[in-house]
Amino acid sequence: MVGLRNLYKMISISHLEHYKVRPRLPRSVIEEHREGIIIGSACEAGELYRALLDKKPKQVIEELVNFYDYLEIQPLGNNRFMIESPKVESVHSMEDIIAINKQIVALGEEHNKPVVATCDVHFIDPQDAAFRKIIMAAEGFADADKQAPLYFRTTKEMLKEFTYLGEEKAREIVITNTNKIADMIEKIKPFPMIPFPRKSKEQMRSCARFVWIRQFPSMATHCLPLCRTDWKQS
Repeated sequence: MVGLRNLYKMISISHLEHYKVRPRLPRSVIEEHREGIIIGSACEAGELYRALLDKKPKQVIEELVNFYDYLEIQPLGNNRFMIESPKVESVHSMEDIIAINKQIVALGEEHNKPVVATCDVHFIDPQDAAFRKIIMAAEGFADADKQAPLYFRTTKEMLKEFTYLGEEKAREIVITNTNKIADMIEKIKPFPMIPFPRKSKEQMRSCARFVWIRQFPSMATHCLPLCRTDWKQS
């Protein structure tokens, strides 16, 4: 449970001591609380991917690789936006994105780091992109209409995404290494198991429904007809 305690500590520190627009953590804090934590290299926004885009020196790349427990690559569609982005000068085609993924795979082999294919999931089903579009538009993103396919893919879909690596390597990063990482994680309970009072579920549902109706009466009238009587009585 050391890792879980360290995770909670870092979450608290990021919110209380280093919050700026969003929670952040200096590397020194991560290294101080590293025990029991498994860290991957993240998506295209991660420092390893960015270092490869910027063509950083080999020494810098190696230091970054050695910091992580495993390296990550994502489906090509996730990073397609870089082709049209004026902020990314080194990517002009899907072949460039494939080359970066292959470079990460090679770094994993060179430094004995497992490479894992990750979806970088932001929503479950493809059609759920509509909700992320609304959120991003509200936050002022000019390209909110151009949603990347950041949905939860099946194993078969992920294998298809990485056919350019060959069948054996694709199975390694999609299935074998993914299970290796999963096996490294002990079974944890974020909260202790405690008995709940009788009828607590019904009480919680009733409370939530009451607050919702009070805050959004017109919406409740259309979406939850059964609550109209409760609202009028309240």
